[in-house]
Amino acid sequence: MAFIKRLGYYLVGLSIGIVFLTFFLKNKSEETNSEFCYFPNCRALKDLRSKPISFSDQVNEIMKVNGLDTLHITNFLKDGEVDFGQSDTKSKPCKTYIVEGELKDSEAILKFKNCANKVVLEEINR
Repeated sequence: MAFIKRLGYYLVGLSIGIVFLTFFLKNKSEETNSEFCYFPNCRALKDLRSKPISFSDQVNEIMKVNGLDTLHITNFLKDGEVDFGQSDTKSKPCKTYIVEGELKDSEAILKFKNCANKVVLEEINR
């Protein structure tokens, strides 16, 4: 059998396998509501979403004035981008994350303190 023919069979089988795995893993993640986070941005945001969030007094005032609630913050943590250059991920006991993204139809930068058992939203800059 010629090499080209064997390569063709291999590529057809490989493409069928990739399509099957994509379909299977997509359905599995939708059923169990699980995420496959391998990149640093995804892992950091998932860690922030997994803990209860509390707000500083300054943030509570900003949220009241701008009509923001916890649902806006939760959506922000799904779609935001962590700025690791400005974040302090080595500090103890709480790491500081700067997250940029869209908050209620405008760009915003939020500063989070990620402690062992809670997350504190310290600042909202628009």
